[in-house]
Amino acid sequence: MKINKLSIAVVFLSGSMFYAQETKQDTIIKEKKIDGVVIQGSSNKKTETAVLGEQKKAVIQKQAVSAEEISRKGISNVEQGLTKVTGITTVEGRGLFVRGLEERYNYLLINGLGSPSNNPFQKIIALKQFPTDVVGKLNIYKTFNSNLYGDFAGATFDIETLTIDKPFTKVEFSVGVNTLSTFRNNFKIAEGADGMNGYLGLNSKDRRLPDEIRNSRPSNYRFTASESTNSFKDSWNVDNVKSMPNTSIGFTTAQKVKMGSGNLGVLFSLNQGSKFEYKNGDNNQFRSLGKESFIDNMNFLNRKQYTYETESSVLLGLGYKNKGTNVNLNAIYLQNTNNIIEDNFGYKDGQVRNKDSGFFRTNQLDVSRFLDLQLTASQKIADRHQVKAGASYVMNNYQQPDRKIIEANRIDPVTNQMLPDGYVQMRYGGNNLIRQYLDVDSRFYGSAFAEYQLSLGEKGDKKDYPIQIAVGYNGFSDFRKTSYRFIFGRTSGSSNQAHVVNIDSPQDVFNASINDGSLFYQEGSDTSQFYSSFYQIINGGYANINLKPNDSWDILLGARYENDMTLIRYSKQSDDNKQNLEKNKDFFLPSLSIKKAINSKNNLRFSFSKTVTRPILIETMPITYINPDNVNIVGNPEIKNSENYNFDLKWEYFPTNKEMFAVNLFAKRIDNAIERSLVASGNATGSTITFFNAKKADLFGVELEGIFSLSRISESLHNFTLGANATIMYSDVERSADQLKMEEPEWFKTTGETLRKRGLQGAAPYTINADLKYELKNRNNLAHTFSLVYNVSGSKIYATGGAGTDNYYEKPFSQIDFVYQGQLSKNWNVKLGVQNILDSKYKILLGDKNYLPLNIEEGNNTLVNYYRGITFNFTVGYTF
Repeated sequence: MKINKLSIAVVFLSGSMFYAQETKQDTIIKEKKIDGVVIQGSSNKKTETAVLGEQKKAVIQKQAVSAEEISRKGISNVEQGLTKVTGITTVEGRGLFVRGLEERYNYLLINGLGSPSNNPFQKIIALKQFPTDVVGKLNIYKTFNSNLYGDFAGATFDIETLTIDKPFTKVEFSVGVNTLSTFRNNFKIAEGADGMNGYLGLNSKDRRLPDEIRNSRPSNYRFTASESTNSFKDSWNVDNVKSMPNTSIGFTTAQKVKMGSGNLGVLFSLNQGSKFEYKNGDNNQFRSLGKESFIDNMNFLNRKQYTYETESSVLLGLGYKNKGTNVNLNAIYLQNTNNIIEDNFGYKDGQVRNKDSGFFRTNQLDVSRFLDLQLTASQKIADRHQVKAGASYVMNNYQQPDRKIIEANRIDPVTNQMLPDGYVQMRYGGNNLIRQYLDVDSRFYGSAFAEYQLSLGEKGDKKDYPIQIAVGYNGFSDFRKTSYRFIFGRTSGSSNQAHVVNIDSPQDVFNASINDGSLFYQEGSDTSQFYSSFYQIINGGYANINLKPNDSWDILLGARYENDMTLIRYSKQSDDNKQNLEKNKDFFLPSLSIKKAINSKNNLRFSFSKTVTRPILIETMPITYINPDNVNIVGNPEIKNSENYNFDLKWEYFPTNKEMFAVNLFAKRIDNAIERSLVASGNATGSTITFFNAKKADLFGVELEGIFSLSRISESLHNFTLGANATIMYSDVERSADQLKMEEPEWFKTTGETLRKRGLQGAAPYTINADLKYELKNRNNLAHTFSLVYNVSGSKIYATGGAGTDNYYEKPFSQIDFVYQGQLSKNWNVKLGVQNILDSKYKILLGDKNYLPLNIEEGNNTLVNYYRGITFNFTVGYTF
């Protein structure tokens, strides 16, 4: 029998690249009889069906969000995409929670390489900065395997950069309006921040530490009148503008070049966006006054926050593929700026007399920059051997340059009446004028991996070898330096005269006071604590063996050895010399994953592993981060890594290649669990957010997930698909001695009372994600998709309380989004999204199980609350 072979051109993208095989037609032109056709090709790994098939086949519990799903749901960044996965939710400004666990329990890989955070307040990069235009697939590993880093309890996220089927060039423009923030008059923004420099994030150079002290140790340097006027390039003034619609523009192109017997792929992507956001709500604090007393307000404030945010990203990649050889070179740059003006009205530190007249303003710029250079390669040797390796070098920096704080009062010093709106009276000296400079600079970050794979035995019916062995190494080195300095406005006048200023334009008054000698600037940094250094080196070696005794069993047994060398160099208050805090620990981390294919549609899975959890940088940084509302963050350099024992038992059912249902039972024991606490400050004013290890925490839960076509109900609903997932969890904490000392009221020592049981800080009792999709194709086979998406998570502990107060609870926040995705023609596509349709209020409340009665302002037990408004986004794209 003669067979004509048709090799279909297939375009590949490995990492961020794509490659094309040359189309060859083996047809014998003169042959008149065709006995058969063999088509050789590759499935599109971007589709939801392909991703579901990969999930079904994998031995470990791996979920993914495909490029197709990203597009269908109008997902614009990686953070949004990950919230569509079972048990994953996003929490306001604090990253992603997996199975109710705080972000500190997650880890991030980019194309398999370790990635540091570019923000000391977060464990991983703020993934909303990572645009989905360059993402092919988001992999989520919720069970551990030895080739992953041991820093794992919630999940490891692996971003695989763009995968495509053919060369293309795409331009996309988006515009959005928010019911609360857009077209708002008198939207406050730092002077000049809304210009081109602010749009590109270049305005930070005007807010750098002045030349006079930039490269020297703090010495209480006093700036002359000329220096006080000219050395600070950034003004205390703010502009009042009309907030415009949010916009973003993206350009992505992917091309290929034939190179010898292989192909060279080139990818370039550029994205730029800006966003205005306004929040208005409570900003309170509470304190316990001791036995036979009550709990009252420490702070009672109304906060108005104006944020102008810009995001920039650039990705450039080169990739070469030739038979079994793959080589990829990527450069990824992310930049984020947040220009924040925050006004607080009311009193703090229990100064009730200022309830109607107190005021302070923060003028803040947050800047993060992240450059990741990656080189990865793999080589197949015959059919049984494969080697792969990769390395990355990352430069990242986080700054809060010239964070300006003004504290004032709205009472006229002459008439003793309230001043007109926009005017305050203030006196120089004390903490009334402060400039803060925080810089967390990466001196060096390097990550690498290498792995050898060997296949043994003979292939079975599913074309898999029965024994696959892998041995490898991965690790990273992370060196950072923290600089934290303060400059105060001081007075040299004997009377400390009150000055009435327009709070939006006080610079001229300040300049006049500098010129007449009644105001000058002087550095007030703590000479012992103005900088610290953090060094961490993680080296991990691993081996795993994948056994497939027959087509129904898949067993993956792994072992990982990981050495953690951490050194923190810092000074305690008033110490002259730095001290070294060394932490050197070895971890042996076993893992076992078993998959039993009951039949072609049912899988049963079991997994066990031991892992560790390392703290977020701010949780271990030896600094006191000062906030103007006197709620300061104090790192704990003595904090320990958590050690986690993870168990999962899962049943999966795949009725069709587009449907699935799964039930997963899980349990975790977390020794030395890290928790956030909010307690009264040790200096009798303000509050402190700090971090302690619990003795242990136990968690038990169940995850439910389903994707079904509604044609099962009625054939008239064949265009509808329902996807839903939910996590229900119980947690219990055994407090450590440090926590008991902090949480127990003083009188417990004499009364014998004990603290109530509580769950793990940050653990939500439930999370729900759901989406209803309607998809149709017109007579030109162009697809139109409508999706309704819902997310919520249950009430969870934001921070543990102390000295008689209950814990602080982050309340459920329900969100419904609507997304339309339409292909208007071969080239044109549009998206319409409506986010936060319910416009729920975000709330953190003091719990109602306090150990003392409440005597709080207006009966308001709110710590923080605000609305976000409803956002409408319209995106148009052209592909050619």
